[in-house]
Amino acid sequence: MITFPNAKINIGLNIINRRDDGYHNLETIFYPVNIKDALEIVVADELSFQSSGLEIPGRIEDNLCLKGYHLLKKDFDLPPVKIHLHKHIPIGAGLGGGSSDAAFFIRLINQNFNLGMTDMQMIGYARKLGADCAFFIQNKPVFAFEIGDEFEPVKLDLSKYQIILVMPPVHISSAEAFRGVKPSPVKESLMDLIYEPVSEWKKYIKNDFEISIFKDHPEIRGVKAALYEAGALYASMSGSGASVFGIFDKTPDLSGLEEDNQVFY
Repeated sequence: MITFPNAKINIGLNIINRRDDGYHNLETIFYPVNIKDALEIVVADELSFQSSGLEIPGRIEDNLCLKGYHLLKKDFDLPPVKIHLHKHIPIGAGLGGGSSDAAFFIRLINQNFNLGMTDMQMIGYARKLGADCAFFIQNKPVFAFEIGDEFEPVKLDLSKYQIILVMPPVHISSAEAFRGVKPSPVKESLMDLIYEPVSEWKKYIKNDFEISIFKDHPEIRGVKAALYEAGALYASMSGSGASVFGIFDKTPDLSGLEEDNQVFY
């Protein structure tokens, strides 16, 4: 069976404080976007994983799909499967691609082997694989808080706009992003600000990672500026970067950005 894990963007990201366990409390809006990987599982004689498309860094055994299989195998009688992941969602981009792959893997296993798990059961497994993995089980816009794994639904529909994503040739690790951020309490929650008109978001909604990331990587700041110059109603780095998205009410001319960056329409 084949499924197509999609990416997400963060609309706003406030780092509120550092927790005693070393993580950070935050708040953000997760919104699914139509940039997708392809994930296939086939029953096989032994468990295996292979990938194509973009090169996936790290050890194969650390891939979240494999970790998801071993996690489910503890509770269910699963046969060995061959996993093939075609990677298209940029890596190190703040788009949650790896988390999406893991969540869609859980959903695919549940469907293919008739495990009968509810969404809440699948969310429970996904949370063990990463803070934002659980979002992709239901894959609908949410206000995310605590470490990014607690959700409240938001009524947000951007389908009348065009969301364009730009990936510069830069990789930002989560460690680098958090190292430069300065937590601070919020004066007004994103849960309220997200209902302001999109054209007003740039006045109120920010990504706390941008301050240090833009300082160290001015080319990312330049992408955001270029999106506004092209007519974006709102532009922001997604998550901890390095991707930047723009929300437009009409198709812009981004030919100048296409020379040095990946642009996803």
